[in-house]
Amino acid sequence: MLSPEEQLHIIKSGAAQIVPESLLLEKLKKGAPLNIKLGVDPTAPDIHLGHAVPLRKLRQFQDLGHQVTLIIGDGTALIGDPSGRNSTRPQLSREKIAENAKTYVDQAFKVLDPEKTTLRYNSEWILSLGMEELLKILANFTVARILERDDFQKRYTGNLPISLHEFMYPVMQAYDSVMIKADVELGGTDQLFNLLAGRELMEKMGMEPQVCLTLPLLEGTDGVAKMSKSYGNYIGLTDEPADMFGKVMSIPDNMMVKYYRLASTCPVDQIDQIEAGLAADELHPNKVKRALARNIVAAYYSEEDAQAAEESFDQVFKNHEVPDDVPEYAADLTPNDQGKVYLAKLLVDAGLAQSAGEGRRLIDGGGVKINGEAVPAKEYNVDPVKLERAVIQVGKRKFAKLV
Repeated sequence: MLSPEEQLHIIKSGAAQIVPESLLLEKLKKGAPLNIKLGVDPTAPDIHLGHAVPLRKLRQFQDLGHQVTLIIGDGTALIGDPSGRNSTRPQLSREKIAENAKTYVDQAFKVLDPEKTTLRYNSEWILSLGMEELLKILANFTVARILERDDFQKRYTGNLPISLHEFMYPVMQAYDSVMIKADVELGGTDQLFNLLAGRELMEKMGMEPQVCLTLPLLEGTDGVAKMSKSYGNYIGLTDEPADMFGKVMSIPDNMMVKYYRLASTCPVDQIDQIEAGLAADELHPNKVKRALARNIVAAYYSEEDAQAAEESFDQVFKNHEVPDDVPEYAADLTPNDQGKVYLAKLLVDAGLAQSAGEGRRLIDGGGVKINGEAVPAKEYNVDPVKLERAVIQVGKRKFAKLV
């Protein structure tokens, strides 16, 4: 059993802020398992490594012997989290929320230990609140206090609309902490106001307040913008092993330690050694990144899948070979009026481009190859004979074999 100080060192790894750290140490010194809370609103079905950052920290707490309460915000999602928003978030239907929640939970348990996880839905208590109970809870917060939120303050001073129901979001998230008697609540750095509201409400209701632990946002594979599907820089939890491995290998070297701390399953003392070794130029960055990619793939699949993904990566990038598992596509190679096949549309049909416009941009940028040969810019129409049983490559990782 690790000492409270040793536990705190592990918990602090990768964390942005712990408020207050001294109270967390006091709670750890009691020796009893703590109740660690994470609330998530199921506003989208699929999650990526950025979404999984707090899940990884929850798993760290579980491995230290603590209990986790994962709250699915099917009640708060009806309000919509205003964090980081400059306009009111569109309200989702209860049916869409339920659909997203199921997918989220399935993916979350790729990280969490089900035996040490209590799953709750906050509609249990939020939607059953009577007007009298609701007014008592709301009376604990002033309008001035709620307007301290950075996003509300910007909208208020900028004469942008704030709907009245949005004020209720941090209050209801705070009430979740009261209902489950949280010892620690996790969230992103953009969630600090909501977490502190929970601490404040618990104190006002005569309870020992929770500790607030925030985690930084994880930049995507470009190493600049936060990981997001809309930026195209994400690594999905359901990505195929080879694709996941390749995406991790594409991150900038200066992001490796952050990925180790926020997205890997490596022990903290090992990460400390890796960070020191990189800083002293004692470790080769490529070897360190490969180990990171293997770790992340194995975390969501298996060690065997991770090894196969690395071999596939080497086949494509190191040996410049076509991978063994290239998907086949039954292409329609009927010639057009010019006696050619419109390649940009073929890329879309084969799942290699989102649109014909993107297909043309890829061709013009030299990102499309037929049997290893780059297609010249502006050559959108190709002789069908050249395409028969050809392997088309887009970028570094996308392939299709025409049959």
